[in-house]
Amino acid sequence: MNTPPAIPVIDAAHWRTHLQRTRDRLRAHYLASQDVEWLLRAHSQAIDEVLARLWTDLSFTPDVGLIAVGGYGRQEIYPFSDIDLLILIPHRDDVGLNQRIEYLISLFWDIGLDVGHSVRTLEECVQEADKDLTVQTTLLEARPLACEPMLFQRLKQALHAQLDPLKFYEAKLLEQQQRHMRFHGVAYNLEPNTKESPGGLRDLQVIIWIATGANVGRTWSDLASKGIISTAEARQIHRAEKVLKNLRVGLHYLANRREDRLLFDLQNQLAQAAAFSDSATQRASERLMQSYYRAARTVLQLNDILVQNLKGRIVSILAPVEVLNERFFARNNLLLARDLKLFEKQPAAIFEAFLLFQQHASLAGLGAKTLRALWNARGKINADFRANPRHQQLFMDILRAPRGQTRVLRRMNLYGILGRYIPAFGKIVGLMQHDLFHVYTVDEHILMVVRNLRRFAVPEFAHEYPLCSKLIADFDKPELLYLAGLFHDIAKGRGGDHSSLGKVDALEFADQHGLSPQDSELVAWLVGQHLNMSSVAQKQDVYDPEVIDHFATEVGTQRRLTALYLLTVADIRGTSPKVWNNWKAKLLEDLFHATSRRLSAGNFNLVTYIEERQHEAQALLRYYGLTSDAHKALWKELDTVYFMRHDAREIAWHTRALYWRTQDPTPVVKAKLSDDGDGLQVLVYVPDQPQLFARLCNYFERARFSIGEAKIYTTRHGFALDSFYVFIPENSTDHYRDLIALIEYELTEKLRMQAPIEMLSAGRISRQLKHFPLQPQISIRSDDKQNYYVMSVIAGDRPGLLSRITHVLNNWQISIHSAKISTLGERAEDTFLITGPGLSDSKILVQVEADLLGALST
Repeated sequence: MNTPPAIPVIDAAHWRTHLQRTRDRLRAHYLASQDVEWLLRAHSQAIDEVLARLWTDLSFTPDVGLIAVGGYGRQEIYPFSDIDLLILIPHRDDVGLNQRIEYLISLFWDIGLDVGHSVRTLEECVQEADKDLTVQTTLLEARPLACEPMLFQRLKQALHAQLDPLKFYEAKLLEQQQRHMRFHGVAYNLEPNTKESPGGLRDLQVIIWIATGANVGRTWSDLASKGIISTAEARQIHRAEKVLKNLRVGLHYLANRREDRLLFDLQNQLAQAAAFSDSATQRASERLMQSYYRAARTVLQLNDILVQNLKGRIVSILAPVEVLNERFFARNNLLLARDLKLFEKQPAAIFEAFLLFQQHASLAGLGAKTLRALWNARGKINADFRANPRHQQLFMDILRAPRGQTRVLRRMNLYGILGRYIPAFGKIVGLMQHDLFHVYTVDEHILMVVRNLRRFAVPEFAHEYPLCSKLIADFDKPELLYLAGLFHDIAKGRGGDHSSLGKVDALEFADQHGLSPQDSELVAWLVGQHLNMSSVAQKQDVYDPEVIDHFATEVGTQRRLTALYLLTVADIRGTSPKVWNNWKAKLLEDLFHATSRRLSAGNFNLVTYIEERQHEAQALLRYYGLTSDAHKALWKELDTVYFMRHDAREIAWHTRALYWRTQDPTPVVKAKLSDDGDGLQVLVYVPDQPQLFARLCNYFERARFSIGEAKIYTTRHGFALDSFYVFIPENSTDHYRDLIALIEYELTEKLRMQAPIEMLSAGRISRQLKHFPLQPQISIRSDDKQNYYVMSVIAGDRPGLLSRITHVLNNWQISIHSAKISTLGERAEDTFLITGPGLSDSKILVQVEADLLGALST
């Protein structure tokens, strides 16, 4: 029996030190030169040398091969990348060889290499590649490290014979689409992945993989020489790829681990390392990210062109032609121009192409050559182009079409057409928003808003927002809403009030495009007022007739109200998936209906208004079986302010809970699922006492409930009748009935015992707030009638925020009468109606504001 030769003992410590010194040397050279191509190649070569030496020292026989695959195979090793290896063996039953391989792999890890390895025979490689697309792709990039040339050639020939180029193309394209969907098809998230996000490095790798599978090239130079890509496009790809690669290398070095995401934690440091500085209107990190987004957009543009060109090389059978007009035809569901010089000769064809694409739903895109010709003709979109009435009419035809606005505007933005036609839009492409609640760049947010408006008009989605769908169906010119959506945030990043600046841009654009004075005025007014309805709904009492009266005066007409409501809903929904909820939907809807009634009714009569609300509440009480006079004991203790601040459903609920114990000093706490189903409503009834609101806020914060709204009221006979709208913690697994029982029991005990209030610690703040802090802002001003003071607080949301605010107000003996707590992502915008001694004294007011700022800054 043959004994396997002994395995030599390798000095792992020596090689670990050698490898670390090599990496340190490469890092120092890169930081000095910023030559990313050199770094990736040099890093791969350094590892090649180490692996080859170890392989030789372990004396593997010639029928065993060590092969680099994946990113290592294409010599793109980032500082903390995995080292992908294939060990090619002749057969499975060699015990000595298996032991030697196990020792080798453990040695790789001991010296500091993160190895991803597979051990296969040639037949197993072919079988696995046939079954698994990832394996097939990895092996496409195989490169011999220590392998006999004939053995490696046999592997390549076997893999090539097994690969079906068309099947591989379709599989990689599907894989790319699925990957894009994981990021919601959006390249412009605020923390994108430089490798995996749409427009990331993976999209470039997909092109090379498909080209390699079709045997037409492995580099951009290869594709240029084969006519798949032009020389100019190769240069553009190389520039964009260099930006992405440098960012990924920088992320690895800063995080000191494999990190491909442009996290908030690293953006400032990365910008500093890349020599970006603050400008008058942008942080250095925002300028860095804008460079990323523009590179990602270039990748997406060229990915579309090149993938189609490669398919043309793979598939030689042409589908029948569908003639669309004398300039365009369709084939294989792609729009094609008859003359590739068309866009240069007749620039109007640029918009005509998008209009045809919009009108024919079967079209999946533009053909590669047509798209390239369109892209190369972008320079034709200049001041003369924009002033041409024919071009203006075509653009408005796109907005007025019955469908397809979203996909056309997105493609126009992707191909750089939209930003050239509307120069102000071009300035906000890739512009970040560190306002703690927008999760998209400005241009992506704008297109989301237009998409939401368009979605309201699609019958299939009428169940999502029935009121919006009904209103937009009856709106005579929905294109005015789309225009307002396009311009509502277009002036961000300039400094100053973006609503006012955008209003000027919108009015000029509308006038130039032949809109009537009334329509132009509406578009401009919507842009100027696009934040107003949201502000009123979330910061004021939408059940107060005086608030409604003032808002109705500002709006003026039903048409304006309808348009503003639709734009507001679309805008809030387009900021972040987390910002919109049923409570905000209900506030906006109630504000819309109340204002609509006010506009229809004309003059407002407070007595009549309150009587109507009381009659509605009494009807609800009768529905629950209460006698006709059951409400009297409670209602005689309530004044006009109460009935103004609460709607009929709230009044009926409060009355049902309290009519039989109006004078009972025992604390009453009642909770129920909110009418919109998105949170809980909580009623507290107890003899008024110092620091009551602070005690209640402290309880909810400790229980991890977020307060959306608080209405504080004191009855004529000295009882506090406070009501809260609270949101259930996101990670709560309790049923809402259990939470209701818990709140009613625990809060009743807290009120009964009146234990000292323990301030909640500030706790951990979010990463975004940590790296992009929001300076707290305090504003205290008297209301229109000088009865109350309105206090506005803007600050980064964090645990104990309300407790800190109420603690300061209590110290100054300031009473809170109502509170609107609005959380927008990581940003809190809270509004309080307050009274207190000394608020009329400007010196005391300054001291109160200073104490609040101090409490919120710690």
